[in-house]
Amino acid sequence: MSMIATQVRQKDAIFYFASYPSEKLLGKVRFISRYYEEGGAGIPAEEIPADDDVAQFIARIERSDKAFQRQLSREKVRAIRNFYETAVTQPPIPGTVLLFTPQKLHFEAWSDGSGVGKLQEPEEKFFIIDGQHRLAALQFYEHTHPDDAKNIAVPCVIFDGRSEDFATEMFVIINSTPTRINKSHLVDLYERVSWAEPDRRFAAHVVEMLYSEGDSPLRYRINRLGGRSRQEKWILQAELFNEIHRWVKKDWGRIEAAGADKRHAANYYGVARDFLKAAAAVWPDAWGNANYMVTKPVTLKALIRVCADLAPDDAVPAEDRVARWTARLGPWTEQVAEFRNEGFYERFAAKGQVERVAKVHRELAKLANIAVRGRN
Repeated sequence: MSMIATQVRQKDAIFYFASYPSEKLLGKVRFISRYYEEGGAGIPAEEIPADDDVAQFIARIERSDKAFQRQLSREKVRAIRNFYETAVTQPPIPGTVLLFTPQKLHFEAWSDGSGVGKLQEPEEKFFIIDGQHRLAALQFYEHTHPDDAKNIAVPCVIFDGRSEDFATEMFVIINSTPTRINKSHLVDLYERVSWAEPDRRFAAHVVEMLYSEGDSPLRYRINRLGGRSRQEKWILQAELFNEIHRWVKKDWGRIEAAGADKRHAANYYGVARDFLKAAAAVWPDAWGNANYMVTKPVTLKALIRVCADLAPDDAVPAEDRVARWTARLGPWTEQVAEFRNEGFYERFAAKGQVERVAKVHRELAKLANIAVRGRN
């Protein structure tokens, strides 16, 4: 089977634009999430083969991201379906649905140079990169308005014959807005997608180690979507990433010169780990104590900044670093009462979180006689 399509070239990329009749399209796509309509009827999610990395990845995102939770999917599908029912002069689906198949599709172009031609349909079902809610609503609309649905053609962009990583990248690019895919997921993916800057991949690896390494003071305390630990979380992964990345950007010249690989990232993890251990040592009763702000985001972010100030001058040697830095941060012990919950926001008065983090950072650095480095 084949369809009429337009071949589009952009740099080294080739993809296709096609108008797909709704009846035909709904039989050629895979739904990863289960979708509901009013009354409880649903579209069952297709079973995902264990070796299908792309489908497993998207399914994991949709299970864990609040933007794809069942109740929101129900409401979103219902709203789109209602639009299909009420739209008369407006096109019900004005935007394109993005489809992917790992199969290399045969394209036979017409001889007029227009880029139009016959495109082979894939043997397997398309994977939906973007547009699952719209197509789910269309399927429910087809149940109740079969004649009207037959008159709907869906504009589709089709990517074919690419690697699984390509589909992953496309999904991230399309969904990388605050209301779609949580920033935490993007941090997880910085090492996987080729378009991520090397400094972001480097920072993401440091954050991953802070979450997972057995000797990390923040192990399982970082709130990352999909995490299984039931321990109380102290800071969002995206917030911590921003601070680690801020530090990495300052040092990027040295990092590149030394080799921006995972081994070097492990060195930065070691520095952050030892600094946080020293902070925990000078605040033994306040560390992890819900009555104090010491392990709340505002202070943890300030701690990473102080660590970035201190590290260039005193990270070496690493052997006695925790003891050396515990002594250096000793003056903080006398100020622990300043970090009690009661009155904290008055003592560190600010217009917002950004200004408050900066104020705590400067105060902690001053107490420990650590020079604050300028931000690049």
